[in-house]
Amino acid sequence: MANIREVLKEKILVLDGAMGTMLQAYNFSEEDFRGEQFKDWKLSVKGNNDMLSITQPDAIKAVHRKYFEAGADIVETNTFSSTTIAMADYEMEAEVYQLNFESAKIAKEVADEFTAANPDKPRFVAGSIGPTNKTGSMSPDVNDPGFRAITFDELRVAYKQQAEALLDGGADILLVETVFDTLNAKAALFAIEEVKEERGIDIPVMLSGTITDASGRTLSGQTAEAFLISVSHVPLLSVGLNCALGASALVPHLEAISSNTNFGVSAHPNAGLPNAFGEYDETPEEMAAQIKEYLEKNLVNIVGGCCGTTPGHIKAIAEVASQYKPRKVA
Repeated sequence: MANIREVLKEKILVLDGAMGTMLQAYNFSEEDFRGEQFKDWKLSVKGNNDMLSITQPDAIKAVHRKYFEAGADIVETNTFSSTTIAMADYEMEAEVYQLNFESAKIAKEVADEFTAANPDKPRFVAGSIGPTNKTGSMSPDVNDPGFRAITFDELRVAYKQQAEALLDGGADILLVETVFDTLNAKAALFAIEEVKEERGIDIPVMLSGTITDASGRTLSGQTAEAFLISVSHVPLLSVGLNCALGASALVPHLEAISSNTNFGVSAHPNAGLPNAFGEYDETPEEMAAQIKEYLEKNLVNIVGGCCGTTPGHIKAIAEVASQYKPRKVA
């Protein structure tokens, strides 16, 4: 197995694009989501994309395959919401191990197939660890600012379960992404460090925050630099930004991170901002032209797409990225 830390020094790596955008095209019904295993489930599960790794594995495999064919070096597992915290909405806490394990296993099978076909371009699987739908440092109740819907320890336990299952399924990297509350991210990083120590392994970890608006801050109020400083005690493969904004809007924030860290820097922005219907209009060519600025300014080591991006976007980004040298990493 190629060492991603070494590959990162040689080239700009390309991450895949959106999973949800691709799955929408299948137009799965409630019955399709349920499959055989969940056919008598007590709640509606339509829209719970993570469970498709169990009930519609061929569709998930097909999406991974399309992104690898488009030139991605890394695909993310279909596990953005696969924690006991997020799955509580569907009363599926007990299914969390299987969700993560199956998702990682599917992605790894496809990655191995592509690596075997072209050993000069090794493919990797990043276990996707989303932010959950709770926040550790802010109150969800405007009338009670001291209230917290979840504790650091509850987050840590949930993230640890997810990380262990992703590793058991074959993930090469753990990607803590779309971080809007750095306390949640710290709980995830703490849990991963625990797993690394207990298993005696050194799994590469990517961390990606999200700037929620034009103020250039995360939802919990940090600037990009503050976010970077507060996580730099952890040995990371890369730190970066994803989601929320289009590619151009991320430039000043990526500059702030890139000039202040020896870690790799990653970016996987949205395909612009959503229109009135919640859809993303930015074409692959438009997006790639904006990503080119990251490369000309030598800001990134890993680049891909978030909401609204498709294999077409990733192909255009991969073509541009192949023309540039990666940013130096320690």
